[in-house]
Amino acid sequence: MNLTILGCYAATPRTITNPTSQVLEIRNRMFLIDCGEGTQVQLRKNKIKFSKISHIFISHLHGDHLYGLVGLVSTYMLLGRVADLHIYGPKGIKEIITLQLKLSNSWTNYNLYFHELTSKESETVFEDDNVIVKTIPLKHRIYTNGFLFQEKFTERKLDINAVLNYEIDQVYYQKIKNGSDITLEDGRVIPNSELTFDPEPSKSYAFCSDTLYNEEMLPIIQDVDVLYHESTFLETEAVLAQKTMHSTAKEAARIALKANAKNLVLGHYSTRYESILKFKEEAETIFPNVLLGNDGESFSF
Repeated sequence: MNLTILGCYAATPRTITNPTSQVLEIRNRMFLIDCGEGTQVQLRKNKIKFSKISHIFISHLHGDHLYGLVGLVSTYMLLGRVADLHIYGPKGIKEIITLQLKLSNSWTNYNLYFHELTSKESETVFEDDNVIVKTIPLKHRIYTNGFLFQEKFTERKLDINAVLNYEIDQVYYQKIKNGSDITLEDGRVIPNSELTFDPEPSKSYAFCSDTLYNEEMLPIIQDVDVLYHESTFLETEAVLAQKTMHSTAKEAARIALKANAKNLVLGHYSTRYESILKFKEEAETIFPNVLLGNDGESFSF
């Protein structure tokens, strides 16, 4: 599982920072999460192929999470895209994007599907054979969701030496990888544990965009491998965090601790601070495994 941070700063873009956008690669799937201004440029800088992205998830309709989307949709058209593109986001996202396409006479030459979200409860919004994506309801000034990406369980790995030792026919290999025991011709039952190795543990990633400190999300993200949680402010501005419905670095760390997350990635920093190192320092007073998200940073888990 690989995470590339394209932008992770709050509010307005600057020459040295970009608003929220990131790419998650999980089980050979590539998902774009949020699409602030400058996302296309950041995709190119990080050598990420546009064509590999077929699903885009937008947390909410504030500009620093959305305003790069219509440009990306239009660029896909200019590049001759033919593959379908699916966009998941709050109700109203279809109206925003299609109005811009209409008035600029820039209709796509590929199928564009909008999956508009309205539920205040967690729901499954995407699922295939390898990955499932669920919403994480958040508390912000407007309707906002985070997203939980989970790998599905994989088949067990065949111990080829054991299988050959028991002279098991290849026709049973898939059955064994699916977890079944095997009965030999002489009646002996060979337990699956003697014929296979455990698969790689399934991984999970929770993206928690703009939100107040919100323990209601804990059952959804419990035991997550990687938690990205906004940390707009330091504790010195905790009152401002409450007023604007954002979180501090320490609050993000408390969520990670209570969720039993393995790793915490911080982001969405206010540009008022000269350095983001203090965010890590504050969070580490509560939770040990803290990573600083930063534009262009990539993490492998």
